[in-house]
Amino acid sequence: MKCFLKIVFLIVPVFFFSCKKEVEKPKVIYENSSKGAAVKKIDTTRIALADLPIQMEGTNYLLFPVGELMASARNYDSSSKSNQLSYKISNYSEYQITGFIRNLKFQQVGKDSITSLTDKDMLIQSITYLKTIADKTKQQILVYVLEDMDTNKDVKLDDNDIKSLYLSDISGDRFTKISLDYQELIDWKVLESTNRLYYRTIEDTNKNGEFDKNDQLHYYFIDLSGKERKSIEYNPV
Repeated sequence: MKCFLKIVFLIVPVFFFSCKKEVEKPKVIYENSSKGAAVKKIDTTRIALADLPIQMEGTNYLLFPVGELMASARNYDSSSKSNQLSYKISNYSEYQITGFIRNLKFQQVGKDSITSLTDKDMLIQSITYLKTIADKTKQQILVYVLEDMDTNKDVKLDDNDIKSLYLSDISGDRFTKISLDYQELIDWKVLESTNRLYYRTIEDTNKNGEFDKNDQLHYYFIDLSGKERKSIEYNPV
């Protein structure tokens, strides 16, 4: 009987240890630097590739989403049906491109040259063409939701980093960050009646590395009909 109790005593702690839930990592790790850590590690198993061009209705530019293909993801077992690679980088619905896009290339119709949106390391999750704004103001604008800083210091850009809001012209020119560093984008929308883009962010005011109910919400709008795309903060609550 004593032996049995000893065995149970040894087994039970192991059981509870194995069932312990993994602690979620913070989204922001603060250092003395005012910027997020640079992504230094280069994964040599990744292969760059681009989707076939996309042309938004009424525009004079072709858009090429650029992403990466994991070479290690391929199964070289000829007997397996899972050895087919997907070369698709993005998905396109009406006036919006989504995916895990590393860059965007632009080519004006009738010209051979192709230009890049940026030379910085970014992970673009969505690109939206503001068609109704273009019809009203003749300004052809793209809205980007992306990660541009390694805020959790894990030496990579992914969905665990802070989301930011950017704008550019349909040509890729005037590519500008609209949201502030270290403020997580919550959502955004366009009101056609005012030609304004409204968006909300959350700031980690207690500096605990997470975004929760104790942090501060910020509200902004941008006048899309003007030449200067400047965020103006307002307080609706």
